[in-house]
Formats: sequence, structure tokens, C-alpha cells
Amino acid sequence: MALDFERPLLELEAKIEELKRFTNEKGIDFSDEIALLEKKSRDMKENIYSHLTPWQKVQIARHAARPNTLDYIKALFTDFLELHGDRLYGDDPAVLGGLARYKGIPVTVLGHLKGHDTKENVQRNFGMAHPEGFRKALRLMKQAEKFGRPVICFIDTAGAYCGMGAEERGQGEAIARNLMVMSALKTPVLATVIGEGGSGGALALGVANRILMQEHAIFSVSSPEAAASILWKDGSKAREAAAALCLTAQDLLRLGVIDEIVPEPLGGAHSDLTAACRLLDQALHRHLTELLSQSPEELAQARYAKFRAMGQTG
Repeated sequence: MALDFERPLLELEAKIEELKRFTNEKGIDFSDEIALLEKKSRDMKENIYSHLTPWQKVQIARHAARPNTLDYIKALFTDFLELHGDRLYGDDPAVLGGLARYKGIPVTVLGHLKGHDTKENVQRNFGMAHPEGFRKALRLMKQAEKFGRPVICFIDTAGAYCGMGAEERGQGEAIARNLMVMSALKTPVLATVIGEGGSGGALALGVANRILMQEHAIFSVSSPEAAASILWKDGSKAREAAAALCLTAQDLLRLGVIDEIVPEPLGGAHSDLTAACRLLDQALHRHLTELLSQSPEELAQARYAKFRAMGQTG
């Protein structure tokens, strides 16, 4: 699962482990050499992760070991009870949703769910939701509004599923309805892009009072491959498309699309789940506390004003 730009670092770390193992087995002291290599490893990692290109961020956002929605739910929430079905067609395993407690506060938690291996990804349709997934999410958001529960969303999808069955069951209408209803929900809505935030599939869970993005996540109108196919008729130009799309968290904070960048541990969230959870937890708690101080009417009005203001220049 090593990324191309990570290989020199991984090779160096392998040498360190080899020296440590040799020291333990042969009893020869290599502590000075190990300390020197460990410093070189830290410096290399800092240099790599402080100069990532947009395409490298795309690769990190798609990393198979990157924490997914279920990982964060297990780490940050208690008493999670998954709810199924849209009461219209069926259940969509690409969207996970249910009731939980966050620091003792009853909440509704929703998110796209990718797998960590091929079997899980096939089961979850690679996190690409069908209409019933978005309608399930909408059902749970309305329920949250009824009972005054905050809604916490995790966004991680390449986009909505575009198969024939999804189109026949009203994919576009399902996404549009989510946008319309979320814009007026009278309960706090907090969304975080934890991996890929692609197209309408991401927006269907993204009309929130606060939109956060992890440091190496991406959020765009289209995947780089699809954009390259449209712009240059050549999907192999995805690197160029990634740079043109302004899809990084840093770009989107500058453009006013998101509210905060959530730092990741050095090496990315996939390198240290515990640290990634701690950093995300701090941001979620701070923003949710602020939102809970607002009235239902203030929340809906502020959300409407937030999205109306996007794209406007000073």
C-alpha cells in the first residue's frame, strides 16, 4: 500500500528496523547509527509531507489504509446504533448512518463508507451511494431535526454511483432533495471531508453549518480522471487536472468553501489512527459546542447565508 513518493522513506525505515533487529540478535551496539537514520527519516518525512503536490494529496486521500467513517465512529462515538433503509426501496451499504452519543450528547451520525480492502469495497460499492443511500441519510436527518439532535456527517466518496439502476431510481432528484432539505434543517449540521469529496455524492451530505477538511483530504466538482477526460479527452492527464481543480484543503480554505483544516499526524491519517482521531475530535468538539449555542432558526439562517456567500468577492 506504499505510495510512490513514500518509497524512499519506507526503505529508510526498513533499514532502521533491520539494524534494530540485528542489534537484538547479535548484541552489537548500533545505537549511534540508528539515531542518525531516525533523524534522517524524520527530516525526510517532514520534507515530503510539507511539499505535497495536489496529485499526491489525491493519492493520500484514496489510500486504502486511510481511516474511514466506521473507524471514526468506533473511536469518537459511543452507543452507536446503525439504522437501515430509506422506507422507499431498500438499504444502501455505501452510506452508514445511525444514532450515537458524542461526549454524552445524542447525535445522528452519517457518512459514506469505503472499505479497506477489495472485499469490503465491493460490499460498500466503493463508497459510491445509490439514491436509496441519500434517501436513507435524508430520513435520518429529518428524524434528527424532529428530536433536536445534531447531525455529524463524514464525507468520503469519489461521487454518487452513476449506474443505470441508480439513474432509473432518481439519483439526481435524491441528491437535489438532500441539498434542499439540508439547507433548511433546524438543527446543527457539521460535516468533515475525511478522504475524497467528489461531486454531487459529497454535496448530498455537505450542506452544513460548518465544513471541515482533514489536511490531506480532497473536495472537488469532479475526480481528476473525469476532469481530464472532459477537458483534454485524456484521462492520463489526471495530475494536471488535480492541480487545476483547486481540490486541496488549503485551496478550499483560501476560497472560503470550508471553515477549517483539521491537521493530520505527520505521514497522513493512515500512519497513525490514534493521533488522527484525537486531532479530529478536538475540531469536532469545538465546532459542535459553538453550534449548540444557536437557536434552530439561527442555525438555518446562518447555513443559508453561508452558502449564498460562497463565490462572492469582496
